[in-house]
Amino acid sequence: MSLQNFELKNEKIRAAFTELKKVRPERFAERLNLSWSNWGFGTESLSDSAKRLQQAGIGYIELKGNHHGPDLGYGVKDTLRILAEHDLKVSGICGMFSVECDLSSNRPFHRQTALEYLKREIEFAAAVGASYMLIVPGAPGRTKGYDAMELERSVETLLMAGDLFLQHGIKAAVEPIRSDEVSFIHTVADAQNYIRSINHPGVQSINGDVYHMQSEEQHIGEALLSAGEQLVNLHMADSNRRGIGEGSMDLDIIIMALYLLDYNCQGKFVTLEPLLSGVDMYTANYGSLNQPLLDRLVQQSSSYFREREGDLLR
Repeated sequence: MSLQNFELKNEKIRAAFTELKKVRPERFAERLNLSWSNWGFGTESLSDSAKRLQQAGIGYIELKGNHHGPDLGYGVKDTLRILAEHDLKVSGICGMFSVECDLSSNRPFHRQTALEYLKREIEFAAAVGASYMLIVPGAPGRTKGYDAMELERSVETLLMAGDLFLQHGIKAAVEPIRSDEVSFIHTVADAQNYIRSINHPGVQSINGDVYHMQSEEQHIGEALLSAGEQLVNLHMADSNRRGIGEGSMDLDIIIMALYLLDYNCQGKFVTLEPLLSGVDMYTANYGSLNQPLLDRLVQQSSSYFREREGDLLR
């Protein structure tokens, strides 16, 4: 029986990975940097979130960008103290862009709000040692385009913040999101075109998300390889957006593709962000969730990821 198309692509990646292990074993000395995005922990305290990640052996946290106003969000001093107490470092900031804070909005007030939000988050990111900030060109939850100029407005708005990213040493990581959630920028290729349109050295990176990629890309492994050095963070959940190992995602191919990219190095992260079964995105971000279930979700997802990674590297 002949292989299916996706299996042929899998085998190509597997063969390249096997060959690399053989000829460049030193490339596998370090493991992938595992992080967790805490926007899915609802309204619990940062201390509780940090304790959970430490107990699961996770060394990095992606903090939700909650500085929606000058008096809102994590404080730098408290954040650094809490993370130090739990032996955690910040991988990056998960930018939270609503319709009121939309880079592509046809309302100038909303674009100005997005710019001010970016300024606060970039400064915070630098102060807590983050490497990147996730950027969504158009607000999630808005699937209908404003008009034919929304991409151009988004490019223009983000370009205004380009110098700030450079000044503070933070990578602007553009995230493609599935068409069921946003009106434009759905694939790695879309993100690369968007970055080229901005044409600024401060906006050169990509944040992948396998949950969205399974809807929009022809093959996740190939899409990761096409992102190349631009990929600085990869959000991970299983095919059903639950814990790693609870769905049908081909985790091995994803891990192999990342090693082919030499992704197991400083400043590159695999950030887990599965949601509890039946929890919608609003509840995950703003609700009060079951902490014991979250504990099990984190333990199971991180241990399964490391188990599969370990098996591949033997």
